Amino acid sequence: MLNHAMRYVIIIIGCLLAAAAYNLFLIPMNFLSGGLAGIAFILYYLFNLPIGIMNFLLNIPILYIAYRYFGRLYFFDTILGTILFSVALDLTAFLNAYPPLSEPMLCAIVGGVISGIGFGLIFRSNCNTGGVDVIAALIKKLYSYNVGTMVFVLDCLIILSSVWLFDYNIAVYTFICMYLGGVLTNKMIDGFNMRKSIMIITEKPEAIADAIMIELDRGVTFLYGQGAYTKNNRKVIYVVITMRQVSRIKELTLDIDKNAFFIISDAREVTGEGFSHH
Repeated sequence: MLNHAMRYVIIIIGCLLAAAAYNLFLIPMNFLSGGLAGIAFILYYLFNLPIGIMNFLLNIPILYIAYRYFGRLYFFDTILGTILFSVALDLTAFLNAYPPLSEPMLCAIVGGVISGIGFGLIFRSNCNTGGVDVIAALIKKLYSYNVGTMVFVLDCLIILSSVWLFDYNIAVYTFICMYLGGVLTNKMIDGFNMRKSIMIITEKPEAIADAIMIELDRGVTFLYGQGAYTKNNRKVIYVVITMRQVSRIKELTLDIDKNAFFIISDAREVTGEGFSHH
């Protein structure tokens, strides 16, 4: 029960952060936004219609898609995020009368960072705010396209289609804001502490494993593999380390076996002994 309550608290905080960023830094500069919120922005600028209410109304067909193609649980998460974000947009609307910054570039940067953190909290809590995210997920389901790519494409189409209404500079600042927001959102989802996972194929696995455990104080796992050509069985070293330890582990390994074979990959989020716990 506590975990569920905390999840909802985090979602609410994320919605308020994203909405406050929009009202403090984007709207006073007449910036746009990606997704259906971007269309709500345009309606606000042209007809002074409430952004939150319009965002919810525009999302009604999206809610049907969420229920029709993704089931009740996804539908519930979508309608929860859509309602909370729409309400947050109108609750924080008074903030656009008190912009803390007057420089457009700073507004784009700060607005992108704060909104990215807010959306990251929402998505990390397995929730979403409807809009093009659901459309992108549907396209992926039907045609196997990457969701992130589809979201970016759809966002760009919405912004580019509205450029004729506004100054071209607005579109540029909006893209900067969107890019930074996307980076921060991904960081919030994947975790800020990027690690590296390394597989080492060597003739001296025990010696290298001992060196890693002693010198780097990292646990090592032996995987068992077989060369397809030689048919020789051998131990393969698997270890997860920090970014700073990459050069050191390569140095240790090559000192022991100059012919060692490395595979180094990103480990986007690592929890457990020796790393962060959530």
